[in-house]
Amino acid sequence: MDKDRIEGTVKQAKGAIKDAAGKVTGDAKLQAEGKADKAAGKVQNAVGGAKDAVRDAKE
Repeated sequence: MDKDRIEGTVKQAKGAIKDAAGKVTGDAKLQAEGKADKAAGKVQNAVGGAKDAVRDAKE
């Protein structure tokens, strides 16, 4: 598994926590940061998946 997939998953989790905390506290900035982190994590996870696919195709 590519390190980008792992880091992307961690970013998604952190983003979900920030998003939820922002909703609970009414902090729109924190909620927006959480959504941005989740989106960045999804992209990074997808990049890692592509790297895995390329590596698997070479084998």
